[in-house]
Amino acid sequence: MSLRRRRLAVLFRLAIVISVLAGIVLTALGPATVTGLLPYFTIQSNVAVGLFAGYAAWRAWQELPEPPSALKGAVTLYITITGVVYHLVLANPASPFAMPQPDRALGEALGNQFLHTVVPLLAIADWALFDERGRLRLRYAAWWLAFPLAYLGFALLRGLVVHRYPYPFIDAGQLGYAGVSLSAVFFAVAFWLLGLLFVGVDRGLSRRPGRRPAVDAAVPAPRVDADEAVEGRPAGRR
Repeated sequence: MSLRRRRLAVLFRLAIVISVLAGIVLTALGPATVTGLLPYFTIQSNVAVGLFAGYAAWRAWQELPEPPSALKGAVTLYITITGVVYHLVLANPASPFAMPQPDRALGEALGNQFLHTVVPLLAIADWALFDERGRLRLRYAAWWLAFPLAYLGFALLRGLVVHRYPYPFIDAGQLGYAGVSLSAVFFAVAFWLLGLLFVGVDRGLSRRPGRRPAVDAAVPAPRVDADEAVEGRPAGRR
């Protein structure tokens, strides 16, 4: 990564960190507290992408290699899920799982937009602009489902204790466990397809002119003798 791109990457990632912090603080100024926000996938995914962005910014500043693409793809997928589910499911009046949108004070409304719109867009832009291309594999789309499925288990177990569920599509009190299972399968397939889209975009970008595909560091480069390089003869031929 060139010096200019590295500096731009650092600025992008600091913007993500600041947006996450602003979103959480401004949202907590409303009725919800920080601890009350923690059970939400929105907050967990924002915290994950904020921590990752801070770490990636530090590595770029130190001129170190980029973090693993599989991990970056995972956190980018999760924050994308946050934005997509909010805008298409929870805040969409046509959705069967639409949640009533309360009248928010200006600060709380800004915090809501930071968490659901600004941070996802910045994270996707950072992934598209600065991640190493050609490193994602089709199997990652399935592996990335581990966190959403673990979150589902957490939300259901917590619901047994507090009798509240963070989202209507996993509300076992209203849908029953059969209904939750049905919606969980639907969302799992949708998230898997979204992960496959990330892999497909990664492969497409790696084929752009001027893009060099990522090289596996475990594969040694072919050896060329010094005298052969000088004489211009192919390696291995006399």
